[in-house]
Amino acid sequence: MKFISWNVNGLRAILKKDFMSVFAEQDADFFCLQETKLQEGQVNLNLPGYVQYWNYADKKGYSGTAIFAKVPAIRAIYGINNETLDHEGRVITLEYPTFFLVTCYTPNSQTKLKRLSFRLEWETAFLAYLQALDSQKPVILCGDLNVAHKKIDLKNWRTNQHNAGFSAEERQKMSTLLAAGFTDSFRYLHPDETGIYSWWSYRFHARDNNAGWRIDYFITSNILQDKIVTAAILTHIYGSDHCPILLEAAL
Repeated sequence: MKFISWNVNGLRAILKKDFMSVFAEQDADFFCLQETKLQEGQVNLNLPGYVQYWNYADKKGYSGTAIFAKVPAIRAIYGINNETLDHEGRVITLEYPTFFLVTCYTPNSQTKLKRLSFRLEWETAFLAYLQALDSQKPVILCGDLNVAHKKIDLKNWRTNQHNAGFSAEERQKMSTLLAAGFTDSFRYLHPDETGIYSWWSYRFHARDNNAGWRIDYFITSNILQDKIVTAAILTHIYGSDHCPILLEAAL
């Protein structure tokens, strides 16, 4: 099975670029989006052969996720069953006979980490949610998780140690997630590869200089490790400040 995940940073904007060409070219079984930034009815996508699942933020033009799936899910779950945290359209879960697929747009801790406390509350609740799923059947998690886990995962780690996405607290939460029985698929197949990133600031010609961060992930339950065939970051695809990421798994 082929999975694609992409933070599109505004679906309406990227539809004016090459989104549909990328979508058709990738021909994925599951195409997951984060940061769609729209409300129900603001786009009408014609995607023959796909079932569309959408989760919208209460706030207009903010956050939001979607999954386009060739195979209809047994059921879809929107959010993480947390009334406090489920107002920003950040998670969709699709249940299939042998696995759960979860797409997530993790909250950003923002400038000077002013939203770090919310982020940490989210991380604790989200991990509990994933563990509850994993107790039933294996999980494939994808999305913009808004953290570069290790120094190898961003270009300028020294100057970003106290910034959103590379704070000690956020990195520890990722370590805790992986220690709970989950695998970072890209690092599983490419443990030492450097200079491969999935997000670049729009400032300072960051993408031209490859001054990026790897903050988009496919994470699987450990039991699926031997099913991971390909885990790649599609740096040649433009249209957003993120590029798509790919997982191929023998499921």
